[in-house]
Amino acid sequence: MSHVHVVAAAAGTGHLSWLEAAVIGLLQGVTELFPISSLGHSVLIPAVVGGSWARDLNVSSPESPYLAFIVGLHVATAIALIVYFWRDWVRIVGGVVSSIRGRKVETADERLAWLLILATIPVGLTGLLLEHTFRTVLAKPVPTAIFLMLNGLVLLVAEKYRRRSAEASEDPEQMPDGGGGTTLATDRRLATLPVRRAVLVGSAQIVALAPGISRSGVTMAAGLRAGLNHQDAARFSFLLATPVILAAGVLKIPDLFGPLGAGIHGQVLLGSVLSGLAAYAAVRFLDRYFVNNSLRPFAYYCLIAGAVCLALVS
Repeated sequence: MSHVHVVAAAAGTGHLSWLEAAVIGLLQGVTELFPISSLGHSVLIPAVVGGSWARDLNVSSPESPYLAFIVGLHVATAIALIVYFWRDWVRIVGGVVSSIRGRKVETADERLAWLLILATIPVGLTGLLLEHTFRTVLAKPVPTAIFLMLNGLVLLVAEKYRRRSAEASEDPEQMPDGGGGTTLATDRRLATLPVRRAVLVGSAQIVALAPGISRSGVTMAAGLRAGLNHQDAARFSFLLATPVILAAGVLKIPDLFGPLGAGIHGQVLLGSVLSGLAAYAAVRFLDRYFVNNSLRPFAYYCLIAGAVCLALVS
C-alpha cells in the first residue's frame, strides 16, 4: 500500500466519527468566541474522555486530520462573525477603499480600518512562523490545562485593573450612548484608540497560540488595559479575530481536500454547520452580555476547569 493510501486510511471515518464531529463543531463555535480557549478545549476534552477520542483527536501529531478539521471549522466561525457584524465590515472595507483612493485617513471608518490592519500584522506573521512549534510542543493535556488556569488568572487581573481604573475615572463603563450602544457609536470610540495601543491589543493574540490561552480573552484583557469598556473591548476583539480566524481556516482547507481529509468530508460539513450556528449564537449573546457584565465568571470557569482537567490527565 502506498504512503498516500496509508495516510488516507488513517484519516478515514474511523478517525473522526459523526459524534466527534458534531461535539467538536459545537464546541469550536462557542469556545472560539467565549474567552475560554477553543484550542484548549479541543485538546482537553478528548484527553478527559479517553478511549478512541484520545486516540483519534490528537491535535499535536505531525500530520493530524483532527487539526485540519478543527482549523477548517474556523472558516465557519469567521463567516458567522462576518454575518453578525456585516454592517460594520461594509463600513470598514469602505473605509479602506476610500482611504487608499483619497490617500488620506480622516473618517472614523478609515481610521478603524487601518487600526485593524496594523493590529493584525503581528499575530499573522507570528502564526505563520511559530504555529507548528506551539502546537507540537505545547498542545498536550498537561501544559494545556496549566495554560487554561493561567488564562483565568489573566482575566481576573484584567478585571481587577479595570475596577481600579473605573473607580478613579468615576465612569466605569464610559458608555456615552447609555449602555445599549449602537455599533456605529462603538466603532467611533474604537477609532479613537492610539495606534500603539491598538497594535498592542492585537499583538496580545500571539499569546493565544498556546493552547489554553483564549484569543478573545487576552485581547479583551488588553483592551480593558488600553482603557476600553467591556462592550467595546469585546467588539474590538471580535473584529480583530475575524481576519485571523478566517485566514487560519482558509490555509487549512486544502488539507481537507487532500489525504488528511479522505473519508471525513461529511463530518467536516456537519461540524462546520454546527460551528457556524454556535458561533453566531455565541457572538450574539456576548455582544449583549458585555454591556453590563464582566470577565470574572469566565475566569472562575477557566481556573476550575483547568484544575480539574490537570488532576484527571496527569
